Amino acid sequence: MTEKNYAGRWFALIALCLGTLMIVLDTTIVNVALPSIRDSLGFSASSLAWVVNAYVLTFGGFLMLGGRLGDLFGHRKLFLIGLVLFTAASLACGLSTTAWELIVARAVQGIGGAIVSAVSLSLMMNLFVERQERAKAMGYFGFVAAGGGSVGVLLGGVLTGALNWHWIFLVNIPIGILVFILSLKLLPKEHTRPDMLHLDVWGALAITASLMLAVYTIVNGNDVGWTSLQTLALGAVAVGLLALFITIESRVRSPLIPLDLFRLRNLRVANMVAVLWAAAMFAWFFISALYLQLVLGYTPLKVGLAFLPANLIMAVFSFSISAMLVNRFGIKRPLAIGLAIAAFGLLLLSRAPVGGAFVMDILPSMILLGIGAGIAFNPMLLAAMNDVTSDESGIASGIVNTSFMMGGALGLAILASIAASSTATLAAEGASQTIALAGGYHAAFLIGAVCAAAGALLSALFLKTSSAAHV
Repeated sequence: MTEKNYAGRWFALIALCLGTLMIVLDTTIVNVALPSIRDSLGFSASSLAWVVNAYVLTFGGFLMLGGRLGDLFGHRKLFLIGLVLFTAASLACGLSTTAWELIVARAVQGIGGAIVSAVSLSLMMNLFVERQERAKAMGYFGFVAAGGGSVGVLLGGVLTGALNWHWIFLVNIPIGILVFILSLKLLPKEHTRPDMLHLDVWGALAITASLMLAVYTIVNGNDVGWTSLQTLALGAVAVGLLALFITIESRVRSPLIPLDLFRLRNLRVANMVAVLWAAAMFAWFFISALYLQLVLGYTPLKVGLAFLPANLIMAVFSFSISAMLVNRFGIKRPLAIGLAIAAFGLLLLSRAPVGGAFVMDILPSMILLGIGAGIAFNPMLLAAMNDVTSDESGIASGIVNTSFMMGGALGLAILASIAASSTATLAAEGASQTIALAGGYHAAFLIGAVCAAAGALLSALFLKTSSAAHV
């Protein structure tokens, strides 16, 4: 039985969503627990960032390769391999007793997470080919992909406050085992065509090295300086490797990424929107968590609970309303409107005062961000995936996931730099530490709002509406 007439596709979607949720959680779940991890394992102020960076580095670097391997050797097979790798690495993270053990395990986690992320969207798109079913399924999948980050902040706060930091990783073990068993039973087996079994090894090495080097350059930009010799040199090497990759792809018989894909306008636009949207989302997840803890004095548990309204609203809009909007209006208007609503939510956060009250100053923003993310993520993924063939769905998924991850890494680095610079300026002018921190976060929220608004404008102006008919 092929994917396209597979009767158990809705049950298979449960396995895919659970696997994706587990991966997405780990991009944010660790942030609330960082102070506890630092105290427990003796991290220095500079090395602590690598608990996050090690995961981001390998995750961003292996997305393209993971997607293409799924296209060549079977999405189901690669999904299971990535799942095992991620679950085993989660166990190693939870049992770590030294700083280097945790960093290495997080790097392996990132590789497993990249493989699962790159092929899970492909599996979902190939399982659901009928327009209304695909929009509905994408609503569920979109909530997991978009809402998983804020759910991670909530879960990280709960587990760290109620138990200890080890459990933010150990919680993945039963989930990973459950998803593996469900996937074996529910995901349809694939029959890979022999003529597809060609891997562009040199192209794979070039793009993976380029992406990992680019992520490394970005996440260290604030520490060593954006105009430092290290940043400029590594950035130049990353660009050079990307140019080498493009040259290789234009000449090999079976390229890792068929360059013809970039002739698809909606794929190009969706990837640009993904970069901007990721920067805005990271401003929301990370900067607002810092604002709640360091300015308003929230505990990790209270920070997590502050995201609950947004999670619930996002679930409602992703599961039902977004699909209805896509079926009624196509992908263009819901994406533009959703991003515009999210931009307004971040704009409100940029005005949150030092002594802010949750109901008056935080909740309205959380509501708007939940609505915006719930509406926008579904059509953004559809725009990226809608015009590609099933044989190219894995690499298309890898491309849009890479854009999102790179946008998030670059956006967070830039936003953190802006926040730190604004804070330092205010402190030099005589402001108290709390007021200076709040001012820095306000600047970061404002830039995040600009990114979301730019994504909305880009969607409204350049997305093709004709693609909506094939959703």
